[in-house]
Amino acid sequence: MPEFELGESIPPDTAHAVSVSLPTWSANVGYEEGEDWVVNRMTTGYPRFFIHRSIEAFASELAAKYAAKNSRAMLFPTRQIAARCVSFIKARAPPAVASKLAIIHLVLDASNPSARALEPLCPAISAVLLSHESFPYAKQYWQHSGDGVSSRRAEFCHGLFRDGLLRLDDSPTSPSVAAQKPCRGPRRYQRPSSLDGGISIFNGNKSHGEEAHESSRFLEERFGRNLDMSFVAPAKSAIKRRIAGALRSDQELGASPLPKMESNTRGVVNLREDDVYLFPCGMNAIFNAHRALLGCRGSMKSIDYGFPYVDTLKILEKFGPGCLFYGHASEADLDDLEARLEGSERFLALFCEFPGNPLLTCPNLVRIRHLADKFNFAVVVDETIGTFANINVLPFADIVVSSLTKIFSGDCNVMGGSAILNPNSHYYAALKAFAQKEFEDTYWAEDVIFMERNSRDFVSRIDRINANAEAICNVLQAHPAIKTLYYPKIVESRPNYEVCKLPGGGYGGLLSISFHNRVQAVAFYDAIDTAKGPSLGTNFTLTSPYVLLAHYQELDWVATLGVDPDLVRISVGLEETDHIVKVFQSALRAAEEKLVAN
Repeated sequence: MPEFELGESIPPDTAHAVSVSLPTWSANVGYEEGEDWVVNRMTTGYPRFFIHRSIEAFASELAAKYAAKNSRAMLFPTRQIAARCVSFIKARAPPAVASKLAIIHLVLDASNPSARALEPLCPAISAVLLSHESFPYAKQYWQHSGDGVSSRRAEFCHGLFRDGLLRLDDSPTSPSVAAQKPCRGPRRYQRPSSLDGGISIFNGNKSHGEEAHESSRFLEERFGRNLDMSFVAPAKSAIKRRIAGALRSDQELGASPLPKMESNTRGVVNLREDDVYLFPCGMNAIFNAHRALLGCRGSMKSIDYGFPYVDTLKILEKFGPGCLFYGHASEADLDDLEARLEGSERFLALFCEFPGNPLLTCPNLVRIRHLADKFNFAVVVDETIGTFANINVLPFADIVVSSLTKIFSGDCNVMGGSAILNPNSHYYAALKAFAQKEFEDTYWAEDVIFMERNSRDFVSRIDRINANAEAICNVLQAHPAIKTLYYPKIVESRPNYEVCKLPGGGYGGLLSISFHNRVQAVAFYDAIDTAKGPSLGTNFTLTSPYVLLAHYQELDWVATLGVDPDLVRISVGLEETDHIVKVFQSALRAAEEKLVAN
């Protein structure tokens, strides 16, 4: 295994990496405490929690030019999204703070011949200009919604801005802007090649016209082949069809449209490609699923069923009238919900994960679907952990969401999310009408191309990861240092998993473990010879003290839900099985030795 330095990107030397190395238990605590010895060494971080350096650089330049002194800027892909952020801040910040907000919108300068060639990319960007006091509220919106700008979009648009190809949109529909100040820095912008395979879009030896032609035609170079802009639409189509289970993952793309979808593995014969929607990250898919249901059904509370990923619960609590939370995903929880429903309580939707993260509990989707049909609420299932190569949850759901950032991509260098509308849902027509009116395709073209290429071998990777995870499960299950092992194959809710498991599917690549005491957990984590940082579903094994990272400010609360604050989560990768088994055996010995020494 390569050794990752504290704060180094995972994968290393990758400009748009999704994870960051936190190689010791104390480094994770130091990160949560904001200690300089950790924070100052971080080159990147998980994108919704750590604003990428490329985004920060562009935001700082816009704030310096367009905002008052000592102000900040937060970047979004569209004016409408920026306006939602402003509304969020105004609803929560003190009036004196919320009044100091403005939105600017930058668009291509159509009068510049070099810019016209870039129109197919639609490289617009919006910025909320705000004070330092209002920034924490904007950061909440960024984290919860996933609406923030992509680092690749920010990098590309920053180049255009410095090269004079983006201008301020001061049309009558554009919000008012603070007084402009002179632009600082050189006009020319020469961007070095991205370290993860992109070519330099701006080259100081070329004329504006030549640069614009390259920017329009060639997004990046990888595997010795150029992809031009005509491949972006087919790439989106291929991603959607893979998600629908209607395209071989290793199928090469051509520039012509793909043939009509004839069948899929989702068990819904009338599913169409345009029932799959792509988003810049998985949380944004959840956020927009919730927003769509509110738009279709009105302001009603939702249900968060099962111990949730942190921001799913925050979305349901903060965007709308709130939610009813069931933290155990138990039959007793469903009994309580059914009693409420029989007593005339009504809800917008039930949100759940299948399986849950990090306890790998699987909700009873058969019973949930029955209650939803009887009492008229929607069901939204997050299949990120199970993956649609192992399970099929669409027949039980009105909307299925997933984070493509995880195992669908695997390379840990691009974000993405998806939502599938079940065409047989009672709410399908209303959701399609809402999407036709409100859906904004903000998935940046460069990210699309990376995601399409990364996902071509998705199915074959899942098979290998399933096998590795089962082998590691066997090692952990037999070891006396392990107090509890969480894995869909062995948890109490396994029968619920089996209902949705595909004939050739496995049990996924995520396991979690708790030890008898913290000393063992720390020793195991510090000794494990894998990459260590946030995220999951990577092609390499990635270990994390997940609860510590995700719930550091609420560890007592998670303990009341049966979640060990010292839990260690393991996302299994593609390593040789014998090798990765030895890695875990070695770390377990370190945990044993530490216990004896104490």
